[in-house]
Amino acid sequence: MKTLALLLASLSPLAVAEEKNRSEASPPNIVFIFSDDHALNAISSYGGPLSKIAPTPHIDQLAKEGALFQNSFCANSICGPSRASILTGKHSHKNGFLRNTKRPFDGNQWTFIKELQKANYQTAIIGKWHLKSKPTGFDHWEILPGQGNYYNPDFIQMNGKRKRFKGYVTDITTNKAIDWLNSRDKTKPFILMCQHKAPHRTFSPALRHLDAFNGIKIPEPATLFDDYSTRSKTLKENEMEIDRHLTWGYDLKLRKGERQGVVLPEFRDYGTPEYNRMNPQQKAAWDAHFKPLNKKFITAYKSGTMSHQDVVRWKYQRYLKNYLGTVKAVDDSVGKLTKYLKDNGLSENTIVIYSSDQGFYLGEHGWFDKRWMFEESFKMPFVIKWPGQIKPNSRPEAMIQNIDYAPTFLEMAGLSAPPEVQGKSIVNILKGKEQSVRKALYYAYYEHGEHSVPQHFGVRTKTHKLIHFPFTKEWNLFDLQADPQEINNIYGQKEHAAIQEHLHAEYQRLRSEFDAPPYEKFKTKRKK
Repeated sequence: MKTLALLLASLSPLAVAEEKNRSEASPPNIVFIFSDDHALNAISSYGGPLSKIAPTPHIDQLAKEGALFQNSFCANSICGPSRASILTGKHSHKNGFLRNTKRPFDGNQWTFIKELQKANYQTAIIGKWHLKSKPTGFDHWEILPGQGNYYNPDFIQMNGKRKRFKGYVTDITTNKAIDWLNSRDKTKPFILMCQHKAPHRTFSPALRHLDAFNGIKIPEPATLFDDYSTRSKTLKENEMEIDRHLTWGYDLKLRKGERQGVVLPEFRDYGTPEYNRMNPQQKAAWDAHFKPLNKKFITAYKSGTMSHQDVVRWKYQRYLKNYLGTVKAVDDSVGKLTKYLKDNGLSENTIVIYSSDQGFYLGEHGWFDKRWMFEESFKMPFVIKWPGQIKPNSRPEAMIQNIDYAPTFLEMAGLSAPPEVQGKSIVNILKGKEQSVRKALYYAYYEHGEHSVPQHFGVRTKTHKLIHFPFTKEWNLFDLQADPQEINNIYGQKEHAAIQEHLHAEYQRLRSEFDAPPYEKFKTKRKK
């Protein structure tokens, strides 16, 4: 109460009145800040080799004031399905949104947001939706069409019409979220889902962050030149390598006119859609940054002094600097939103969460993108501040999954999830009353098209991981303590027979518990 009194003393009379009207017994507000493809290695509070080079101070501050989950995972590492699992608390085969395909999310089904709306919560979602349907259960929504754009983005309004806004999408999304907070009914609790496009491909930073990593050499992961030996043969068939599959214009910002007639090996040519959306002032700032760097690379490439690995390393540096530059605006958003809550007397009764739909590869195994059950894309960030309930600077080791968000949000609001929800509330973990809610996680990836990642399924315990590739009849087993980079497949080795048997049993137990369908039901042909 002393902290609250000090806060109230510093606020305007209107903000003081609002805070007093919302007693500690009132349902808490929830601000859910959600990004797309944010790797744990690109969040400095998670540690790692990039933490000093690319700090995220505002996300880190949330972690200091609340909890950072070290073992947070998705159920299906791809954008739309992850979002559907969060809304429904169910695995993909139960909520019906298995892949990023033309089939829309069924908005008629139960979602936690509808439950909060029925309980008098004001509900809003602003930013990336990516479920091929109109949001349901929201009093207000304003969403990006599909993936959206970084520069001068279009937003779909509640009347179904599109409107273009000048500027950078992360900043615009944040400002729209704050506009809604200012216009809401201040007598009711609220949940705001502020959902960013960034740092999703095309990895296009805000103009103010273009030079953020000039002159800095980004450390390379040990597996940048992974040869995929010992593991499933499907790994070599992937189309998500920095080497072979990042495109010169779309990803690496080297436009055709800047190649000076040099023919570069091109996987696919997607053009430069973000540059084409820019106004002359934006293009001038973009060119001032990239043109000299691109000219330097082309000169070195033409000289014949760059080896194949040198080119891969150049691609890695360009990719990482663009990706990390894009993250900086997301961190700015977290800072702006938390400052708004503080300035308006809402901090004490508002839960603030930062998460992302899955992790992402930052050169590990030579990759960008996600999809695989390997740690870098299977893990997703989860940082939460809940004043008075979470011990500051907590680092829970419990394994949680995005299907757990729905029942957790409801319990925080004093509500219960229906029996068909497959996730488990982690409120007791947040309050320090419980250490874990499960001993093993189930994973299922159903898409087989873009990036040529095959359908695969698996189970993860605290120490081991078993991955099944049913259509090539392969199993991979990893000891996560002895082999955290998941290089050595130990499946079939006699000395690991006991743990292999145990994981097979856990895998079948979870498939039964979650009523997982036969593999053949969702088998798809690879798209050429």
